Amino acid sequence: MKKREVYSSLTCIPPVFVRVDGRNFHAIAEEWGLERPFDLRFSEMMASVCAHLISESGLSPAFSYTFSDEISLYFPTLPFSGRIEKIDSVVASYAASALTIEAGSRTPVSFDGRIIPVTPEVAVQYLIERQSEAWRNHINAWCQYALIGAGYSRTEAARRLKGLSTAAMHELAFSHGINLAKTPVWQRRGVLVYRKGRTIEGWNPQLAKMVSSVRTAVICERTLPLFSSPEGRSFLSQLFSEL
Repeated sequence: MKKREVYSSLTCIPPVFVRVDGRNFHAIAEEWGLERPFDLRFSEMMASVCAHLISESGLSPAFSYTFSDEISLYFPTLPFSGRIEKIDSVVASYAASALTIEAGSRTPVSFDGRIIPVTPEVAVQYLIERQSEAWRNHINAWCQYALIGAGYSRTEAARRLKGLSTAAMHELAFSHGINLAKTPVWQRRGVLVYRKGRTIEGWNPQLAKMVSSVRTAVICERTLPLFSSPEGRSFLSQLFSEL
């Protein structure tokens, strides 16, 4: 029977991103009473899920990038000998369990998972593209919010926005009193959760002198630069250099 397991022997080599996406989260948002178009509490819960995945899951991804109901985890080394079936299922199930606990929900949630093999150079481009998707999601969410507030149904709002250029969507939002360039940075650029070492000094009684040591903390960065900009590329270069 072991030989009949589909994909059980399919493996990959690091580095990779593992991306999980929420399933049917529109219904979850309604049930949990999340604020539209963005809910800070939900964003903080997703960041907490990322922190749990990094520090407590035993999977040990190096960092995580999240926006909306999506999480991308970077693995410079892989658990489960690189078995794709195991990695996808465990990451997705752990994320779903952690979010359900964070939300105190009696309704289970689910994520799907996929693996994206990368090189260090491709990893930078991947993050640039996901941040661009975060920006598109941000524009669409605010424009839908504006139209629904003006009396459109969800279906009518989606139809109204279909095919509009970015510039036109900016104008639409602005005509409803929303300046998309002034919304919170985390809504526009997503959130990065990562390990960061810091040097601390303390007295060592055995050596009878002050000594330095490095402690690692999980950091949640909610004011990210634009990854495609020189500042953003420098930020990512520093991030990868510290792995």
